[in-house]
Formats: sequence, C-alpha cells, structure tokens
Amino acid sequence: MNRSASSTGRGEREHRIDQGSWSAARTLAPGRASGVILALEPLSFWGGYDAALGKIIEKSHPGHGQSLAGKIMVMARAKGSSSSSSVLAEAIRNGTGPSGIVLRERDLIIAIGVIVANELYGVSVPLVVVDDDVFDTLYRCTYPLRIDAPREGGEARIEALGDGFVDRGR
Repeated sequence: MNRSASSTGRGEREHRIDQGSWSAARTLAPGRASGVILALEPLSFWGGYDAALGKIIEKSHPGHGQSLAGKIMVMARAKGSSSSSSVLAEAIRNGTGPSGIVLRERDLIIAIGVIVANELYGVSVPLVVVDDDVFDTLYRCTYPLRIDAPREGGEARIEALGDGFVDRGR
C-alpha cells in the first residue's frame, strides 16, 4: 500500500491512499455494496445486537445504540456465541444488518450468518477479509466505501467514494 503523509497544521497527520496499490481483499461471500463505514470493536450479535430494532444493545460496547443498517461494517472479528450467526442472518433479512462487511480475520460466525441470509432469504452481503494495513486504514477512514466481491474465494475490490481517501487517525 502506498501512503504519503502530511501535517494538517493541527497536530494531525493525514494519509492519502493510492487505491491502485492496495492489496486485494479476499472474498468470503460474494456481493456488491456501498455505504458509510461503521468501524466496530468485536461484537457478539447474540445479546449484543437487536435484529428487529437494528441497534447495538450491548451496554459496554463502544458502539452502543448505533445501527448497522445499510452500513459497511469494519470489524476485526466477532466475539461470543455461535448463535450470533442467526442474529446476523435475521438482521440482514430484516434490512437492519450491514450492507457489506470487511474483516481483518476470517470469522466463521460472521461468514455463516451472511451465507445463511443469502441461502434462506436471497439477500447478498459481501464479506471480505483484508490484510492488517488495509484494515487499519479502513478502520479510521471517514469516506463511504464500495465493495465489489464478484465470486467466493476470489479477489474483491474496495473503493473509497470521494475525491481522495483521507485517514484522519481517530
């Protein structure tokens, strides 16, 4: 990944990313999506997300009260129970789940939820895994993203939707 850094004059550093030099993402579940990013600490969907309301309900989670609906969820991995898969699938069916998911690590719980939603309800949510550098940048990114993951096991492309891709290092 090609980065250049400059000072903003406020003590922040901006990183501009050259999209063409990104390492490709790996597709775990195919699909296409776009939306604003919701970067999350690991979340257990079982007891941590209300699929009907579409909100994070785990009181100790930093994202408590936020909705995943229509967003690109950027999360290292899930935590907790294997029952999280059924809650994620139900949220996707209800339209209260994420429109796309970017992970740092392969996660069977998340993958099963996405695959079940596709198989049972016909709703495709692209699920991709990226390397550490790309994940760290996306986790801090403020621009909406587009995911194009055409086939399972193949390469996927993640594009920033905006004039440039600025990482403000939250």
